[in-house]
Amino acid sequence: MSKKLFSFICAISCSFIWGSAFVAQDMGMDHIGPFTFTGARMVIAFLCLLPFFFIYEFSDIKKTKTNSKIIVSYIVLLGFLLSAGMCLQQFALLRTDVANTAVFTILYVVLVPFVAYFLFSKNIHWSIWPSVLMCLLGGFLLTELDDVTIRAGDTLSVINAFFWAFHIVFISKFLRIFNYPITIAAFQCLVGAVVALVPAYIFEEIVFSNILLEWKELFYVGVISSGIAFLLQIYAQQNLNPAPVAIILSLEGAIAAIFGWILLDQFLNEIKILGIIVILIAVIFAQIVPLRNNKSKPKFYN
Repeated sequence: MSKKLFSFICAISCSFIWGSAFVAQDMGMDHIGPFTFTGARMVIAFLCLLPFFFIYEFSDIKKTKTNSKIIVSYIVLLGFLLSAGMCLQQFALLRTDVANTAVFTILYVVLVPFVAYFLFSKNIHWSIWPSVLMCLLGGFLLTELDDVTIRAGDTLSVINAFFWAFHIVFISKFLRIFNYPITIAAFQCLVGAVVALVPAYIFEEIVFSNILLEWKELFYVGVISSGIAFLLQIYAQQNLNPAPVAIILSLEGAIAAIFGWILLDQFLNEIKILGIIVILIAVIFAQIVPLRNNKSKPKFYN
């Protein structure tokens, strides 16, 4: 098996896991709140990744001269963005369907170039503008404007996409000065756990017995969706450019919609299906066109 084929399989597997995880995220809040769920998920993910950190990267990091203040600052920032995005996802799932939450989340692919432009003056490719219009159209078809609760959930999902976009941009910058993906993945989860558990302690009742009632869902999102999927993402990006990986990973939106329909009986009518298709086309269009024009990865990934 070639390295590129292996990475492609890893990317497909990662998108499948992330898409299916939305169902577990939706089902895992029967006895615990969104902050508690996110905090528990992050703790499990950290513990899952910790052995890989010691096996593969710990000894190399000890030999490397690094600016500890910059490293810690980046990890704290990434942990906050990661945890905030996940918490918003959980709150959105309380108010809207799995399909809506997942599809609005993958808008980060379209938002990344805007974030990169405003933070680092990276050029915005012309293909982004029609993609944004298509996303607005898809969002209009997907949401239910006459339902205040669903509209609020969809709004949270869109806001959540901004946090993921910032996370992607900053993690790309961080990898240039500290190329230890497992370490970053593990310790951003540790920071994210603290970020989620502090408001959980203030606004929710943290009862360990209630957390255990959600052990199946937490195991899936903590070990499978966070721990294993993070490693799959790293392996995918070892031999593939960021743009095609982003396209493959964005399929999680469609996969989540299908799982929500099958497992949770969250019916998708023709208009919602059309909205999902329009957003997926917009996401793929925003990635493929710059590749075809430049015959290299898009500028906003540089």
